[in-house]
Amino acid sequence: MSLRHAVLGLLSERTASGYDLLKMFDVSLSNVWPATQSQLYAELGKLADAGLVSVAAEGPRGRKEYAITEAGRAELRHWLTEVEPTAVTRSDMLLRVFFLSQVDPEQARAYLRRRAENVGKRLEHLEDIKPFVESGHDNLSVYGRLALEYGLRLGRVQREWAEWAEGQIH
Repeated sequence: MSLRHAVLGLLSERTASGYDLLKMFDVSLSNVWPATQSQLYAELGKLADAGLVSVAAEGPRGRKEYAITEAGRAELRHWLTEVEPTAVTRSDMLLRVFFLSQVDPEQARAYLRRRAENVGKRLEHLEDIKPFVESGHDNLSVYGRLALEYGLRLGRVQREWAEWAEGQIH
């Protein structure tokens, strides 16, 4: 997935300013595709230059509200139905696991413990936004619940694996 398609997907549901989009990322897409403010605003400019979004309204202090264009909807639909998702085959975390024998066992266990703790923090964040996602009935909420559940289940498995792996090192 690209930031381009994430922005188009959000704008396919409703017009939004860059600030609004950033907030929507925080409570919906941060689980699957996080974005910084600078990345998001740069992408909005590229999308506008490509004719995939347009400025629907301008407000005080240069605030712009963006809307997806028909060309943007066509691009989003093409990406959704015709472009195969990229398979993630590289993991620097797992690459490190392969070489944990290069540090003493306590350092290796600590590394795995940190992985479990980091996943736990991510799970806490997902649990925190769950009520917000579940409270909506729009498309972003309905399909957001599916993505949120994936993130919760994947996180639980990752945490369980890291805890198990830590116990394997003696």
